[in-house]
Amino acid sequence: MAPGLTSVETDNSTNFSAIKSQASRSIFPDGIKTSGQHPPNYDELKGYDEFPKRWVHRFSEDEIEEMSTAADDFKASGTPLTGITKDNFPLPRLSGFLAFIRNELLNGKGFILFKGFPVEQWGNQKSAIAYMGLGTYLGYFVSQNGKGHVLGHVKDLGDDAGQIDKVRIYRTNARQFFHADDADLVGLLCIARALEGGESDIVSVHHVYNTLRAEHPDVLKLLTEPIWYFDRKGEVSKGEDPYIRTSVFYLEPRPNGRVYCKWDPYFIRSLTRFSTPGLIPPLSPAQLAAADLLEQTCKRLALHMVLEVGDIQFLANSHVLHARTEYTDRAPPAPRRHLMRLWLATPVGGGIGEGGWCLPFWDRAERKRGGIQVDDVAPVARLDGD
Repeated sequence: MAPGLTSVETDNSTNFSAIKSQASRSIFPDGIKTSGQHPPNYDELKGYDEFPKRWVHRFSEDEIEEMSTAADDFKASGTPLTGITKDNFPLPRLSGFLAFIRNELLNGKGFILFKGFPVEQWGNQKSAIAYMGLGTYLGYFVSQNGKGHVLGHVKDLGDDAGQIDKVRIYRTNARQFFHADDADLVGLLCIARALEGGESDIVSVHHVYNTLRAEHPDVLKLLTEPIWYFDRKGEVSKGEDPYIRTSVFYLEPRPNGRVYCKWDPYFIRSLTRFSTPGLIPPLSPAQLAAADLLEQTCKRLALHMVLEVGDIQFLANSHVLHARTEYTDRAPPAPRRHLMRLWLATPVGGGIGEGGWCLPFWDRAERKRGGIQVDDVAPVARLDGD
């Protein structure tokens, strides 16, 4: 009679090993007999709750408690938030899991969604401390703008989204097209949701690359050529060019290098102040068509998600592009949509085994590579947008 659904079979692996070792060589010349079909070891089967949730992790009570203790201790130390490190934000139990997540971000699917971060219970200050402390286990925080903000705030601050040569779109409620930020990893912690919209889309760079290679290889070739100019929107140090000439798709400069993407359509379309007087070439019809096709392909292949209050989304800008829908905020005094943002660097090595991607830039081994640094502007970690 077949075993019941809840009965447990005896593990017969030991007996099976004996059978294999005693297989008759007159029948099985190599002495090994095919094992055949068998029911599983029922005591080793896992319930649904133990299965991986693909790309979602809900913080446990123990994990929340460990982060809470570390945040309280850090605050009591009087150390400025810009001075937070793994050393002064210890997570002895959670650190091993975060090392796994870091590897998954860099070398796996490239994104993770954490849920259950208690922002409403903790408030902005403690949430910022715990969030930045968590981030130190994934990378080194880097400046996100010319003001030195290492804790960014994605929030509608009333800037005019039409002035794309001056305004960073994260400071508006406008749609953000698929793009990669100027850092290895980006984190977004949801403090408050919009009334409508502001939803997230992400897409695999490698899926997009393979699709373009199969469907539009001529467009993909154009995107690999270093003929694309990207605006720096005035966030430059003395003596630097106000734009960068580069390609959209890169290949790591090492054997079996991976495909990397650096892209933001707002930053290629805002350069008429340089192209009109002939300082740089204008975008060609082929480039404009390629930009539109890249966006359409990303939209077609994207994964859609809605960030709830207390969710944290971490992405690898190396091989994941992200976008945001336009949004409408609630009327005052309700809080506006607010995401705290981290840009994190994961350098390639420099003798310390950081394990980041090898990129064709001189600073690839710098611990805080990438980001936006203007002269010697000091890092700042404010608790709200300004």
